Amino acid sequence: MPMVKINVIENVFSAEQKRQMIEKVTDTMVSIEGEAMRGVTWVLVEEIPEGHWGIGGQGLTSADVRKLQAGAG
Repeated sequence: MPMVKINVIENVFSAEQKRQMIEKVTDTMVSIEGEAMRGVTWVLVEEIPEGHWGIGGQGLTSADVRKLQAGAG
């Protein structure tokens, strides 16, 4: 059975957005493996505390991610 782990910075995504991640990632795995795998496909959304990961030597906060999201839109 597959397990997909999604790491996100805490306080960025709402409960609804995380629910959508779980649903859509499950749907993607089922499209690859077949419908019989839906019931045994695990998706884990894990929130990492702000500042506990970084890019380019700088710790990221939820505010930093929101700035990135705004620039992508």
